[in-house]
Amino acid sequence: MEVEKLRKEETLAMRKRLIGQSCRLFYSSDPVKIVRARGQYLFDENGMQYLDCISNVHHVGHCHPSITKAAAAQMDLLNTNTRFLHDNIVMYADRLAATLPDKLCVFYFVNSGSEANDLALRLAQQYTQHEDVIVLDHAYHGHLMSLIDISPYKFRKLAGQKEWVHVAPLPDIYRGIYKENNPDPGKAYADTVKDLIEEVHRKGRKISAFFAESLPSVGGQIILPQGYSAKVAEYVHAAGGVFVADEVQTGFGRVGSHFWAFQLQGEDFCPDIVTMGKPMGNGHPLACVATTAEIAGAFTANGVEYFNTFGGNPVSCAIGLAVLDVIEKEDLRGNAVRVGAHLKGLSTELQSRHDIIGDVRGVGLFVGIELVTNREERTPATKTAAYVYRICVSTDGPWDNILKFKPPMCFRMKDAEHVVQSIDHILTVPLDQTSSFISFDRTCCSFSFKNDLGGDCCLQTLILK
Repeated sequence: MEVEKLRKEETLAMRKRLIGQSCRLFYSSDPVKIVRARGQYLFDENGMQYLDCISNVHHVGHCHPSITKAAAAQMDLLNTNTRFLHDNIVMYADRLAATLPDKLCVFYFVNSGSEANDLALRLAQQYTQHEDVIVLDHAYHGHLMSLIDISPYKFRKLAGQKEWVHVAPLPDIYRGIYKENNPDPGKAYADTVKDLIEEVHRKGRKISAFFAESLPSVGGQIILPQGYSAKVAEYVHAAGGVFVADEVQTGFGRVGSHFWAFQLQGEDFCPDIVTMGKPMGNGHPLACVATTAEIAGAFTANGVEYFNTFGGNPVSCAIGLAVLDVIEKEDLRGNAVRVGAHLKGLSTELQSRHDIIGDVRGVGLFVGIELVTNREERTPATKTAAYVYRICVSTDGPWDNILKFKPPMCFRMKDAEHVVQSIDHILTVPLDQTSSFISFDRTCCSFSFKNDLGGDCCLQTLILK
């Protein structure tokens, strides 16, 4: 039976009536209704094509035929829970293990990054028999209550900081306490964690884990300084804790040169627990925790079975395997290196023409452009960033002044050129004129060119957060 198609106004009215209002839409004053997608493109109900610059969930591209084929084939054959013996879960775990350091050899499959981070917290606390957690300032690790408690980005807007949660400075060498002119910012920032551990010990408390994204995203597309993670791990281990690397947003080759963003910190660094999620299933709910045999053993020893109804089911694992195949066959890591370097280079060139661009940073297809009103004082240009967001790309950071790029890994050279052209166009218009043309039409920064999906089209840039 064909599902009835609603007019955009009907859809919006039903959503307002039926869906919780805290579940917000992009462009709430005039929402975009997306009805289909392919690769790095999305289409609204009128056939308008949008370039997706931030969908790090649809990792190998929206509706990739290899992924949909694998999902349909397994769904047609069997889908059940993991209490039944099945090949897919062990084959998938084996493929993931091949991408990770040898000590990360035990896997727990779940359905979302939030579930993965919640389980990582349980593993750390069970293994160490300690409660306290150190997190980075402005961090976000998920929407469960346990994760809001360790996410300054959220808890500062709600009930506040719990006694067992401790916040370390974000290692931001552009606007943090130690900047790019510091001779060793990695050690300088790591020493702030050491100081925090000592402060915790003076209170008679013990650390269970240091919990951090391998590349802080909500914090502002931050690239951790070299040596930071290894030194922090040294301090945390000496205090009896474990190091948890949150790869929910950055894993599966997004950085290009490595499969996991934590590997950017060098071969001498290995986390004790790694969480993964968003890109794993290319839009299908699939996530995972990888850890050591020792930590997993302690979790088993508590005598309580861990069971997840849908985690690691045959369909999810078939999709996960297909995603890994596409990453390899289509050389998407190589594409991330090439296109990411082009995007970063074009953005740096743009910086030379627009004083409002204070910093361009990134690796692979994880790129941030920081807007400032004054380069010397590095004052966040939040208002201008909001204008760019309303037309072009999404923003992040404590002041929402960083334009962020985490597109599908099939993003191409001309896509990078298009989006930088769009930003250039927006930033060229005087700010006092910007609000008037924004309210007129988001297509004002669109450009036409040939595409692989049906001739000429007018592209608009769109973001999915």
